[in-house]
Amino acid sequence: MARVPLIDNAANDAALAALVEKLKGARRGKLLNLYRVLLNSPSLAEAWQAFNSAIRFNTALDDQARELAILRVSQLNGADYQFQIHATKYAPEAGLSTQQVAALDNSEHSNLFQPAHRALLAYTDAMTLDIDVPDGVFDKLKPHYSNAQIVELTILIGAYNMHTRVGRALRIDPEAS
Repeated sequence: MARVPLIDNAANDAALAALVEKLKGARRGKLLNLYRVLLNSPSLAEAWQAFNSAIRFNTALDDQARELAILRVSQLNGADYQFQIHATKYAPEAGLSTQQVAALDNSEHSNLFQPAHRALLAYTDAMTLDIDVPDGVFDKLKPHYSNAQIVELTILIGAYNMHTRVGRALRIDPEAS
C-alpha cells in the first residue's frame, strides 16, 4: 500500500481535474498509481509526466533498447511496480520475448540478445550498480549507438533509477488488472 494517498478525485479543483485528464490522456486513458501518488504534488506530477514522455518517446532509441534498459534498472533496483508493467505490457509491444525478459540476469552470456543489447545491458548494470562506468563497458557500447543515442540511453537509465527508487520508497503498488 502506498505511503501517501492515491489521488484520483479532483472534482472540487478544476486545475487538478485538468491535470488528471492530461495524465490520463498521456497514459492511454488510465491514471496509473504512480501518477495518483505524484498528484500529491501536482506541479511535480506534471513535470514528471512531461520528462518521462520525452525520455521514452522522443529519442532515437528503438523500442527494444528502451525497454531492455527500463526492465534491467527495475530488476536491479527490485522495483516490482515498474518491472511488472514493462515486462507484461511494453516489452511484448517492443518485440521482446518472455524468454528475453527472463534472461536479463544472465544477458552477458545469453544468445537471446544481440551484441548491441548485451552492451546496453552491461552499461545499464554499471550505471545502476556502480554509478561509475568503466571505460571497457563504455567502449563496447560505442560501436552500436550514436552519440545522441548514448546520451539518451544514459538519461533514460538515470531517470529510471530515480523512477524505481521513488516507487519503492513510496511503496507504490502495481495497478489491479
